[in-house]
Amino acid sequence: MTRTAILHADDVGMCHGANAAFIALARAGAIDCGSLMVPCPWFAEIAHAAAADPALDLGVHLTLTSEWIGYRWGPVGVRSAAAGLMDGEGAFHRDVPSLRRNADPRAVEEECTAQIERALACGVDPTHLDTHMGAALAPEFLAGTLRLAERFRLPLLLPRRIETYLGVLRMGEVDARPFADAARHPWVAPIDRFAMTPGHAPGGADAAYRHLLEGVEAGVTYVALHPNEPGDIEAITAHHPRAQPHWRTDEAALFGSGRPSQWLAEAGIGRRGMRPYRDAMRTENGDPHTRETRSAIKLK
Repeated sequence: MTRTAILHADDVGMCHGANAAFIALARAGAIDCGSLMVPCPWFAEIAHAAAADPALDLGVHLTLTSEWIGYRWGPVGVRSAAAGLMDGEGAFHRDVPSLRRNADPRAVEEECTAQIERALACGVDPTHLDTHMGAALAPEFLAGTLRLAERFRLPLLLPRRIETYLGVLRMGEVDARPFADAARHPWVAPIDRFAMTPGHAPGGADAAYRHLLEGVEAGVTYVALHPNEPGDIEAITAHHPRAQPHWRTDEAALFGSGRPSQWLAEAGIGRRGMRPYRDAMRTENGDPHTRETRSAIKLK
């Protein structure tokens, strides 16, 4: 098998610095695609840019958590207290276990629907669906998220080697078996492995990212990056106990230098975005108005 990497920017729309980094890197060919957070304060800026530039490969980063201390966001479509989507500050819960304990799965599906529909209404042509902190893929919500992928005909990120994804999420206790079944759904993108922004000490970005990228294995690896220009991420993360803003700003600078693209090319590792998956899967799965559902599994 050949080795292929998808260089993907998560958290676009979270703040202006995330938007600026994504646009610069995408237009330079330094990354392949990204996904936007509809509930976040800077969504409108990136939605306007995406509507004006159809070449940007952008999906919807389904967002159900709001992790920072002084910088919060909440639902765009479901704000009833009974739905269980919000904490005492009126924002999403800070972590996935809290969401799982409190949220009505029907409300989660409704809120995710509202996020996709808002992106569409703002002129975004989404190429895929993925999930902030994996929240919309938690066992309680997985069936609804698969329904949305099929309804909107968008490939969903759910790596076949699910342990590479669950290993970096703080989802709480889960049984991996339902994820293996879900990976056979016709609207799950055929992606093998997940990798993410590596932690590194100041000055250590080159070594950390070169090790990550040159270590891409056979098959397709989705590399979830979090590039951010300096200027706002430092204040957003200031009070978070685990935050390291230099991970994001160093990442933006490193990928902007072109060195990661060079490392991949020298290692014979190919690249692709998410739009080719969407277009191929829409062809493969046929016209939704004339076909019967081809769901490979039945989820309750």
